[in-house]
Amino acid sequence: MPKIKTCRAAAKRFKKTGTGKLVRSKAYKSHILTKKSQKRKRNLRKSTVTDSTNVKNMKKALPYL
Repeated sequence: MPKIKTCRAAAKRFKKTGTGKLVRSKAYKSHILTKKSQKRKRNLRKSTVTDSTNVKNMKKALPYL
């Protein structure tokens, strides 16, 4: 069997936890920050676990992660 190529864009955005879940950073934190509340911006800094509906596709894009 040939090797499967990793989607490099996804590899830079996702990390695997010790239990095997995929962790991602949140969106909407790059610009137009003046109208967003401090609490909202603070919560956007935190990472979050990828939703279970997307995990199957992400595992296909990241076969060796």
